[in-house]
Amino acid sequence: MTKFLLPILLFSAATPAFAEPVEPVTSLVQIGDLNLASEAGQRTLDKRLTQAIVEVCGDPSPADLVGQNKARSCRQDLHARLDVERDQRIAKASTGPILVAAR
Repeated sequence: MTKFLLPILLFSAATPAFAEPVEPVTSLVQIGDLNLASEAGQRTLDKRLTQAIVEVCGDPSPADLVGQNKARSCRQDLHARLDVERDQRIAKASTGPILVAAR
């Protein structure tokens, strides 16, 4: 009987009983005050997007290598996704906010 009990206990200990669902983290980048037709407005937009990406992806401790790798991957993914929207907004000189989100 104890031969079967030990593997069941080890398996149940490896899976959390009350795992919380992962909620996406979001940040809203306001661009209504920017002139996206100007170079200065585009630089300001890039700074705001970078700040939002860091906020959404987190800034783990330098000692947390796993966290550093996850944050770097998150930032790269978000930059790739936001580049398209950024270029479209600049082309249209749109002033609506940009939603930045990650899981």
